[in-house]
Amino acid sequence: MKEILDAIQAQSAQPTARNGTATVTAADFAALPLPDGYRAVTVHKDETEMFAGLATHDKDPRKSLHVDEVPLPELGPGEALVAVMASSVNYNSVWTALFEPLPTFAFLERYGRMGELGKRHDLPYHVIGSDLAGVVLRTGPGVSAWQPGDEVVAHCLSVELESSDGHNDTMLDPEQRIWGFETNFGGLADIALVKSNQLMPKPHHLTWEEAAAPGLVNSTAYRQLVSRNGAGMKQGDNVLIWGASGGLGSYATQFALAGGATPICVVSSPHKAEVCRAMGAEAIIDRNAEGYAFWADEGNQDPREWKRFGKRIRELTGGEDVDIVFEHPGRETFGASVYVTRKGGTIVTCASTSGYRHEYDNRYLWMSLKRIIGSHFANYREAWEANRLISKGRIHPTLSKVYPLAETGQAAQDVHGNVHQGKVGVLCLAPEEGLGVRDPGMRARHIDAINRFRTV
Repeated sequence: MKEILDAIQAQSAQPTARNGTATVTAADFAALPLPDGYRAVTVHKDETEMFAGLATHDKDPRKSLHVDEVPLPELGPGEALVAVMASSVNYNSVWTALFEPLPTFAFLERYGRMGELGKRHDLPYHVIGSDLAGVVLRTGPGVSAWQPGDEVVAHCLSVELESSDGHNDTMLDPEQRIWGFETNFGGLADIALVKSNQLMPKPHHLTWEEAAAPGLVNSTAYRQLVSRNGAGMKQGDNVLIWGASGGLGSYATQFALAGGATPICVVSSPHKAEVCRAMGAEAIIDRNAEGYAFWADEGNQDPREWKRFGKRIRELTGGEDVDIVFEHPGRETFGASVYVTRKGGTIVTCASTSGYRHEYDNRYLWMSLKRIIGSHFANYREAWEANRLISKGRIHPTLSKVYPLAETGQAAQDVHGNVHQGKVGVLCLAPEEGLGVRDPGMRARHIDAINRFRTV
């Protein structure tokens, strides 16, 4: 691994391709010897019952996540091996570590039944992680868009595209999987195996850990809020954003501001409210400080709280209801989300971090002609556009803390306990933070925003 890291650091010391001639070439990277094994964050198949009987909040990812030496996987057609400089933790990493809603080995077993290449993924361990920033080491047969030495980030949609269903929108492919969650060989490792159509150019002005942070959440927020496959946000829309300072909500807040909409940011503490103000938001609701209790008890919601919440929103918008609700908490908030949306408005939902069984009063949906749209990650085009906005400095990474790979369990615990702001990063091969910037001029132009979003 030392030779690989030395080559990457030598390349990073060079000017960007448009400003000078590289001295470390694709042929040099292709000639680097690959190790037989590498460090990776894993869960173990024989430990899937370790949290049996515990409530979700009592389960501890630090106990289930391991840093193991694992064999290098075989490289197949249309694939690439990437040296991972940095990665980050998403909620799917936490779900994997908690073995909820089911152990991910069921996904790997299903993938393994697809054929010889699928069998590589069905192992007694699962290398997790759905983000990366790094450098291409090898490409398999049929790959022409990327070559060894390319600095890349990865989006986490893995598709087969053998069915016609996925060709208008790859998210509809029946064999669509989230890489590092429903596949093996994910990004929380020193090396990752990806399909070549997951790769996108690394933003030149960002460090490795900054570039790794947006991936999954940035693309998810783009599809959910901006894309025509989601809410199709337009200028002037009022957008209610739950968890607006978090890993997903912080990007939704930025998209709303950049797109001429008004975000109404819902947070759970004064500090998180300040995070939203730092991003440029003005309409902010601290739901804990204002005491909203949407559920009277475990089985019954309280419509009076929905109405109080709607009144508060109108106070912040000059009397208008919200056009779009950016929903991801799920059970805890969904009834209120449906209620406060304006007539003809849209509730767009992904994930369900507070529970998957949503309840709402359907009268407020059907009689007011509202729409509920399900949204899941993003197709390649949407991910590319979201990454392009990062590369242009229109959207900025939200990264609050960075851990070394050996402490990924603690990084996952931070996300599980909701003590983080923005994303929690993980250094893989990168020996320290701050490396990988290839366009210092652009970074200097955006440094105030980069630092502001890094301190969330």
